[in-house]
Amino acid sequence: MAAAALLRATGLAKRYGARAAVEDVSLELWPGEVLAVVGESGSGKTTLLDCLSGRLRPDAGTVEFPTRHEGAKEIYAMSEAERRLLARTDWGYVHQNPDHGLRMHVSAGANVGERLMALGARHYGRIREEATSWLARVEMDVARLDDKPAEFSGGMRQRLQIARNLVTRPRLVFMDEPTSGLDVSVQARLLDLLRTITRNLALAAIVVTHDLGVARLLAHRMMVMKEGRAVESGLTDQVLDDPQHPYSQLLVSSVLQP
Repeated sequence: MAAAALLRATGLAKRYGARAAVEDVSLELWPGEVLAVVGESGSGKTTLLDCLSGRLRPDAGTVEFPTRHEGAKEIYAMSEAERRLLARTDWGYVHQNPDHGLRMHVSAGANVGERLMALGARHYGRIREEATSWLARVEMDVARLDDKPAEFSGGMRQRLQIARNLVTRPRLVFMDEPTSGLDVSVQARLLDLLRTITRNLALAAIVVTHDLGVARLLAHRMMVMKEGRAVESGLTDQVLDDPQHPYSQLLVSSVLQP
């Protein structure tokens, strides 16, 4: 029996006045697959991510996800409480600015353990042990478990945000420009970590990025957006090596120019 899509979006649209931020976008994401959504600033890629992740209700279209106990459900037909539970369990969301995804005034360990507590974990020793394990998995110094996020560098805060999201072992993670704004060397190490984690955990992810190098390194498939529309999609290497749409060709050629 063929596997079912992990996420299915149909006919998504979101407008701000006369401007179409997202216009008639449909996609399917499969278990263990990483999809990159690329395009220039203003192309609609972050708005699309927010519509897919339940953070922004679209004006039209549907987003379906196979819940563990009730099968496929349209996320905007769920109650607010159901969507919050989904966001704490089967989903994660990695913000471009890690400060937006962390509680800055509690410890690193508390940031990671908080999601476990939201699911009912109460044993302090086990929560701390799990938090320590995840700091190690994202290559952070476990001796800094009790330090607050403000005491870490930007790259370390992003690693902490990733640990916070993955501690509940979600099936799907949304990532909005996860390496943007970091120094090149820090970005390279973080990308290598993300690639290792997504592969080892068979984690499905949708990654918004303007960086085609990030897309090539992380994603199995790629969707190119322009003015709110998906103008091309396909296997990442195929789109990057042989783009068909004129806009995709322009994006790729701009990267290849000296």
